[in-house]
Amino acid sequence: MIPLLIPDWPAAPQVRAAFTTREGGVSAGPWASFNLAGHVGDDPVNVAENRRRLREALRLPGEPSWLEQVHGCEVVAAGVGPGPCTADASIASAPGRVCAVLTADCLPVLFCDVAGRWVAAAHAGWRGLVGGVLENTVAQSPVAATELLAWLGPAIGPAAFEVGDEVRAAFLRDDDGAAVCFAPSPAGRWLADLAGLARRRLARAGVGWVGGGGECTHADARRFYSYRRDGVTGRMAALIWLDG
Repeated sequence: MIPLLIPDWPAAPQVRAAFTTREGGVSAGPWASFNLAGHVGDDPVNVAENRRRLREALRLPGEPSWLEQVHGCEVVAAGVGPGPCTADASIASAPGRVCAVLTADCLPVLFCDVAGRWVAAAHAGWRGLVGGVLENTVAQSPVAATELLAWLGPAIGPAAFEVGDEVRAAFLRDDDGAAVCFAPSPAGRWLADLAGLARRRLARAGVGWVGGGGECTHADARRFYSYRRDGVTGRMAALIWLDG
């Protein structure tokens, strides 16, 4: 049995979504055990087995559309092209195409429309948030933003995400109210609320329902990978797709 987090949201029944933890796989060392990323130094054989277990556990209709994530704001259609696209979000409006993002502190955000005809997954670190990855994803929806649901997965929490003045300034540049998401740190820097910043941007984009965002990857070494905590580590996946 592979431990999974299933979004608690009012999505249509044909919308399927899940978030993996670090448990249930075959990887060893700093990648133990359910690492799904092929770019972090893990044995490719172990990554392949973990991905096979993922497909089996979720009864996926096909291989997820893995992305080459670059902390940007590009959005692509899932399942288009022979290999990974360089992007930080993907969308799908047809059954059988699995949107997926990999994270280990950055915020995964899953989207669907109320009717269950469109889904998306976005990878939002602070650079992606500032760049507009969430707004760009919302803009790809075929319906009004008020008809969208967004679920925030586990990410580094505000007690652990220490950043410099330049990060705070980047968010305040177009939203003075984002100051409420930053608290002074003992080291003279700032503790940033990544999920709170995402909620602000989703609200400004007009998204009708937003949930999740309460799990801290940095604080739970048993269940979650955390790049900031461990450096060399694995990656978890947030996935969403439409049943046929």
